[in-house]
Amino acid sequence: MSTNSTSALDLKNNYSAVSETYRGTNLDIHAVCREQRLKSPIYEGDFIAQFGVPTNAGVQQGTRPTFALFKYQDVMAVLRDGNTFTSGFIAEGLGAFFDGLVILAMDGEPHRKVRALLQPAFMPESVNKWRGQIDELIREEFLKPLVPQKKADLMEFGLELPIRIMYALMGFPSDDPSKYKQYAAWALAMVGGNQIDPAKMEDARKRAGIAVKGLYDAIQEVVVRRRAEGSQGDDVIGRLLRAEFEGRTLDDHEVITFTRSLLPAAGETTTRMFGSVMALLLTTPGLLERVKADRSLIPKLMDETTRYEPVATFKVRETARDVEFHGVKIPKGSFVQCMVVSANRDEDAFENPEVFDIDRKLKPSFGFGFGPHMCIGQFIAKVEINCSINAILDLFPNIRLDPTQPAPVIEGAQLRGTSSLPVIWD
Repeated sequence: MSTNSTSALDLKNNYSAVSETYRGTNLDIHAVCREQRLKSPIYEGDFIAQFGVPTNAGVQQGTRPTFALFKYQDVMAVLRDGNTFTSGFIAEGLGAFFDGLVILAMDGEPHRKVRALLQPAFMPESVNKWRGQIDELIREEFLKPLVPQKKADLMEFGLELPIRIMYALMGFPSDDPSKYKQYAAWALAMVGGNQIDPAKMEDARKRAGIAVKGLYDAIQEVVVRRRAEGSQGDDVIGRLLRAEFEGRTLDDHEVITFTRSLLPAAGETTTRMFGSVMALLLTTPGLLERVKADRSLIPKLMDETTRYEPVATFKVRETARDVEFHGVKIPKGSFVQCMVVSANRDEDAFENPEVFDIDRKLKPSFGFGFGPHMCIGQFIAKVEINCSINAILDLFPNIRLDPTQPAPVIEGAQLRGTSSLPVIWD
């Protein structure tokens, strides 16, 4: 791919590039983790290396003692303890492409303060105010025009919808949807800059550089205008403009870089979750008819999907002090790879964990993370997907997989999802 600004603006290409970067080797990550989990609950070394995918540590990956954990209770213990297992290293890893304040790379009191600023905009009471508008947008703008075609690749809808909704929640003007695609393409190019393949690294970093500048300029235009208009609004940008952080208000640069650091996950992860939910709904025998008849099952469908096929398969933390797991001493400054994809199928935590079962007893899993860095946008993602499934089942009679096309496959060693969802209806 060329390194000019046009390529950095291409949403579909950048989404595909990120998928390719984080897909990794052909190893079955579920099978490899299950084998390791049953053999030993801890792995001494860089377990992720065999899959050929980047971690949030960036170029620091493999430069210091590294350990991996596979059991449910161990992963929970690490993710919930943000003081012992920190995230600041991300600022020099993946965060290096964000050039500014990055909530993922913050720890302790600064992280708690920033999270408190942002969280109200994403809580259920705020998100539910948008439900009617979200549902109308899904039906009127995205799905009703498709009805006469009687066929579609639902991943095209799944890629564009979360962008429209999340960027409006962030506080971007909603009168030019084409701009959302540009912003989202830039955000994905930044994520794609975290490339470990030497043959692709230079090009990926150049595209990330273009995206960093393009997205900064676009957000700056919005922030400057919003501040001049009085910093009103209950969206994320409005809240940041009015907020106090460490005894002062944020300047434009801080608001811009905070907003920019949130954008990569604003649509991309929701897209992957939507794809996995729909793929499992359409391929699990008898499930589609059950959900058609009882829409109250949709939340259970989403919760079980995030357990069974989490979008992000692992989380990395750095030890702030010496710790010990299962008799293995882990020195301060080590990386700990929390294998979420393994913990979510831990035999000691879940009955029949390899079975996709929406009727299982509800128990926390790690599909949206856990602890202080738990995904801040999970409620809006669930509302979007819930509304989407309801609308699809209402508007596409007898929806089913297109028998003339390959069936969807959920894959990826780091970011999991399906690349296509070809369906037909009557």
